[in-house]
Amino acid sequence: MTVDKPTFSVLGPLEVRLPGTAPRLGGPKPRMLLATLLLHANHTVGGDELAEVLWPDHRPRSIAANLRTYASALRAELGQAPARIRALRTGYAIDLPPHELDLLLFEERVAAARECRARGRPDEAADLLARALALWQGVPLSDLPGSPLWDRRLERLAQARLRAAEDLVELLMAAGEYGEAVGELRALLADHPFREDLWRRLMLALHRSGRQGEALQAFATIREHLVTELGIEPGPELRQAHEAVLAGEPPPRVVPRQLPPDLVDFTGRAAEVAALTRALAPGGVAVVTGPPGVGKTALAVRCAHAVREAYPHGQLFLSLGGTAQPSDTDTAQPNRTAQPKDTAEPDDTAQPGDTPYGAAGAPVEPGELLAEALRALGAAEPLPPTVHERAALYRTLLAERPMLVVLDDAAGAAQVRPLLPGGRSAVVVTGRRRITELPGAARIDLDVLPQAEALGLLTAIVGAERLEREPEEAAAIVRACGRLPLAVRVAGARLAARPGWSPAVLRRRLDDETARLAELRAGDLEVRESFDRSYRLLPDDAARTFRALGLLGTRPLPGWVVDAVLDRHRSDDVTDALVDANLLRPVGTDPLGQPRYRLPDLLRVDARDKAGEVDMPALARVVAGWTAAAEHATARLPTTVFRLTSPAARRWRLPEDALRRVAADPVSWFGAEHETLVEAVRLAADAGLAGAAWGLAAALVPYFDLRCHLDAWEETHRVALEAARAAGDRAGEAAMLRGLGQVALYRDRYVQAAGMFRRSRVIFRTLGDVRGEAVSVCGLGAVGQFRGDQAAASRHFRRALGMFVSLDDRSGEAYARQALGRTCLSAGDLNGAADWLGGALRMARELGDAHREGCVSLQIGRLHDLAGETGRAMRAQGRALTIFEGFGDRHCAAYAMQGLGGLQAARGDWRHGSARLESSLAIFRQLGDRSGEAATRRLLGELHRSAGRRALARGYLHAVTSRQVGEDTANSHD
Repeated sequence: MTVDKPTFSVLGPLEVRLPGTAPRLGGPKPRMLLATLLLHANHTVGGDELAEVLWPDHRPRSIAANLRTYASALRAELGQAPARIRALRTGYAIDLPPHELDLLLFEERVAAARECRARGRPDEAADLLARALALWQGVPLSDLPGSPLWDRRLERLAQARLRAAEDLVELLMAAGEYGEAVGELRALLADHPFREDLWRRLMLALHRSGRQGEALQAFATIREHLVTELGIEPGPELRQAHEAVLAGEPPPRVVPRQLPPDLVDFTGRAAEVAALTRALAPGGVAVVTGPPGVGKTALAVRCAHAVREAYPHGQLFLSLGGTAQPSDTDTAQPNRTAQPKDTAEPDDTAQPGDTPYGAAGAPVEPGELLAEALRALGAAEPLPPTVHERAALYRTLLAERPMLVVLDDAAGAAQVRPLLPGGRSAVVVTGRRRITELPGAARIDLDVLPQAEALGLLTAIVGAERLEREPEEAAAIVRACGRLPLAVRVAGARLAARPGWSPAVLRRRLDDETARLAELRAGDLEVRESFDRSYRLLPDDAARTFRALGLLGTRPLPGWVVDAVLDRHRSDDVTDALVDANLLRPVGTDPLGQPRYRLPDLLRVDARDKAGEVDMPALARVVAGWTAAAEHATARLPTTVFRLTSPAARRWRLPEDALRRVAADPVSWFGAEHETLVEAVRLAADAGLAGAAWGLAAALVPYFDLRCHLDAWEETHRVALEAARAAGDRAGEAAMLRGLGQVALYRDRYVQAAGMFRRSRVIFRTLGDVRGEAVSVCGLGAVGQFRGDQAAASRHFRRALGMFVSLDDRSGEAYARQALGRTCLSAGDLNGAADWLGGALRMARELGDAHREGCVSLQIGRLHDLAGETGRAMRAQGRALTIFEGFGDRHCAAYAMQGLGGLQAARGDWRHGSARLESSLAIFRQLGDRSGEAATRRLLGELHRSAGRRALARGYLHAVTSRQVGEDTANSHD
């Protein structure tokens, strides 16, 4: 057989063969760089990973410069090679044809051998496997120091080599080539001297080739090794084979014991362990599902070991490859025979939600899995050709010998059904997709660990003594890992491998979300790769949605957001696909009946990392949807007089059912979405969507005003103001200054408020926005009024009134007339107040603006009180209170309670008056209205003083005095 000599070799010492020359690859670091690129040929290797390989202990200051130098030197030496080293934004890659690298050539031949075997050409398959194995020249990269980051790839290669060799032995023995099989088996035993299954096969090959004495000597040899070196006797299968050779009988059937080792540090999950253990009674079927990295296989293996004694005939463990990478399915299990294509039984047909087979990296086909199971059960070659026949034989064998079957990493129900043996065998299925189509199966859906159990897992890996010194840091690490078992295990492995690190070091590295997943990698454990296995199986729309959701922050989101991401309505199919893949979690229903969803913490980080410029329009549409919904809700609030809008901001119309929910109860909708809307403003600003940011912030003002959410009001406006200024958006700057001025006014910071109102007025005037200017002038009038400068206030309100009239803005006109009436009241001009307030009341009623009518009635009550008409005053205040309570406007209602309570107390009804004042005080305190709170305290203090309750009076009045001192100090520094 001719031995190939490709240009590059890594299956042994690193070698590069070029015609007529021996390239000088330099010292260890350039060679390590080349080796790493070749191990991942035709794929990008990240810069951080390369740095970890080349400088595991002490990194140089300029890693990028050093990598460029080494890569440039390698390019110069490899100039004649059919390969190209490319520098990319995130790392480096080497591109080359498969036949130029022994590793790729090995994988290609193993895959081809598997295909030949599936098509009934065993001789060609054996030749391909022999040629693939001949490429190995020793331990891969044995001349280099090595790196933990190579371990995963090298371990897979070693497993692929072992399985290819075992597959070749099977083919040789099936063909009667026992002599060649003996040679291959002796070579395998040189590397694996205690593998009893290989010794058993060697005895079988020798026995069948008529070499009974050598077969018995082989048994004597392995028994001596086991007894002398390990202190144990051969296992039952090997002893049975020995007895069969002595008796000249065929070898006994194999009892498969395929369960992986249990995790010694398995932590928590007590309820799930109990439920799964109960489900694995004879004849039981259980399905364990959950997001990537949540510990599905660990739970299944733990419970399988707990019940294995109930299944003495054996335990099968089949990896179904539901999320296998292409390289896994090509090389990891080459002994599988491909799915027969000639028949398709009804149970094998794909159903909605099932994953198709056949593509590179696709789930393993049921026919291959049945072939693997049948070989493990000792079925004779050749195996039946069709899925139906293989499944029938599989059920027959397990009916005779009930076993425990673990079907790990299932893609869907169609893949699982042919593997269900029925009878007394028990089956546990694990998978990332929700599998609900198996009748009678117990379902266990895993989520992340509770904080205490996640901390317990970290402690089991790292050690209690080390973590007890910094308990807060340990808890922060677990939170940064999202309490995901895989992430906690990786974090623990990193700490365990670095005894010089304190937990605080790792915590600081995990704090940066943009680098978090890069940090969560240790040896062959990597969180990002686990996530990638699910992501790559998503349909295009689901993948787009996953990435976009990563840009939308941490809050649970309503289902219509997916519609906006995809720019189409009725996208429930995409939402369902993400939920079924366990990448999106339903988190209940909000008060309006909307289902809500969120990405688990680390999946959100992964989705955001995967997002790029192509996904930014989706973010813009979602913000446009929030803006349209907020404006739809705002239009149905009791008052919107100072509402400003962004003509440039996009609107995306929500589905009609969502809009109906918004319109039916806008205040409850705002309450449910309050924090999400605030986050959306920040997300838009951070993404450079200035118009969207300030447009949404402005749409929230009426609700913030209604509920006195001053902190959120200020936060959204400051964020949007910065974005508007950065984008040169003058209209946005003016609108946000106007809003921030109102917040300052409510917080009694009058100098600051006046400055903001003036700046917004100037910008609005420059832009020719008369209404914006009028709204800003109203703010200046309010500042004058609160500061006691009624003349200035009157001038500003008259100017604003003229602007509103010129625009035919009757709502603005009604407000200005009411404000002028209030100014007259403060100046003692009762006749002027009556004229202005009367006009405002008529206009409010003509407009059907009941809330404005309530506001005017409040002032008319004051007017009648000052005129000594207490009865009329109380009726007006009562009318205002009824209107505000009807709207659910607790803030304005508190002012009506304050006025009505004071009037009742003045008439001698102290009990009812005091109760109303206390109620208004409680609302002012809850809403953070300091001015309203101070005025009510003053009324209560005076009420108690007049009643002779001096101690109570001092308590109320002292609080008012202390607050006034604080305000004066604040305004002096404003």
